Amino acid sequence: MSSTPEEPVSTHQFEPAEDSWSLNYVTGNLFSCPEDEALAHCISEDCRMGAGIAVMFKQKFKGIGELKEQKKTVGQCAVLKRDRRFVYYLITKKKASQKPTYDSLRQSLEDMKSHCVLDGVTRISMPRIGCGLDRLAWDKVSEILEQVFEGTDISITVYSLPEKAEAKVMKEHTHR
Repeated sequence: MSSTPEEPVSTHQFEPAEDSWSLNYVTGNLFSCPEDEALAHCISEDCRMGAGIAVMFKQKFKGIGELKEQKKTVGQCAVLKRDRRFVYYLITKKKASQKPTYDSLRQSLEDMKSHCVLDGVTRISMPRIGCGLDRLAWDKVSEILEQVFEGTDISITVYSLPEKAEAKVMKEHTHR
C-alpha cells in the first residue's frame, strides 16, 4: 500500500429517485475521503481489531478503551468522534475469530443509521464491509445497505483498493 493516498476514481453510482440515498463506488484509499465524512467498518464485540483494515482503524483513531466502555454487543454500533467526523464500529460478531451473519450486519447497520439520523450525518465512507476477511458476499451486503438506507438522505461511498497488476495477471492465468 502506498503512503500517499490516491485520488478516488468513481466507477459506479446507484441513486433511486424517491430520496437522496445513494451508493457510490470508488477505487482508492478509504482514508483519503473528505475529513468531515463519517467512516464505518466491522469489528468483533471484543474490539480486537488485529487483522485487515481494522488494524488501520485502530492505529489511526485509537480509542479501544473508549469503544469497550460503550459496552456494545453484536448487532449494535460503537462510535468514536474524531475531529469533524464520526467513526462507526459495526459489531457484527462476538469474537474476532468468528464470522458475522447477514442478520448481525443488518442490525448493526440499523443502529448506525439511527445515530446518523440523530446526529445529522449524511455521508459515510466504508470498505466493502463484511466481505474481506469475514467472507460475506458483496451482492447481499449491498442489498442490505440499500434496504437499510433507502428513504434516508445518507449517501454511502464504498472504497476498494486498486487491484495490483501482478495479482490480476495471476488470476487470469489460474486454471480451475
